[in-house]
Amino acid sequence: MALKKYFITGLLIWVPLVITLWVLATIIRTMDQSLLLLPEASRPEHLMGFYLPGIGVVLTLLVVLVSGVVATNIVGQRFLLFWESLLSRIPVVKSVYHSVKQVSDTLLGNSGVGLRKVLLVRYPHPEAWSIAFQTNIPVSEVSAACADEMVGVFIPTAPSPVNGFFFFVRKRDTIELDMSVDSALKYIISMGVVAPTALHPATHAQNE
Repeated sequence: MALKKYFITGLLIWVPLVITLWVLATIIRTMDQSLLLLPEASRPEHLMGFYLPGIGVVLTLLVVLVSGVVATNIVGQRFLLFWESLLSRIPVVKSVYHSVKQVSDTLLGNSGVGLRKVLLVRYPHPEAWSIAFQTNIPVSEVSAACADEMVGVFIPTAPSPVNGFFFFVRKRDTIELDMSVDSALKYIISMGVVAPTALHPATHAQNE
């Protein structure tokens, strides 16, 4: 029994460390691919004679930062409008680009609402509760078709919260939780193992 205890303790130390290092190494290798945009003679491994991980990360961050600076001035805004109008003329690219842009503007932009509240909703059956995120209020066509007040919710899957389902549900059938979006995401990623510090219902669902 003692040997098993020591082995499990060792796993608890090494498994998170190895997974963290693997994720970081994958991110660094992926971002280092930006160095391929440089001429071969200008690449760091050619100049220094060896590969130094992380230079591509710095280059990628600089490109993103410079792009943001350029896009905030008049010339950059005009170029951005020209670029978007050019993409809008390509049938398939138009649909993909504008869909992704709307999502990114909503989640990252100053004017977007993103994931507004953490809710409990009845899913996948009436006797179960799932954590969901309120995203928006329904469009007028949906509101007009429903007698009750509805809200749009995104129900993420565990342990990958980037996937999930989008539904409209009755607002009175939801429970608003006193929990931040970050805490809820950690809770979902850990599949309920890492409990958030605050998990208190703020608004209870009403029975019909």
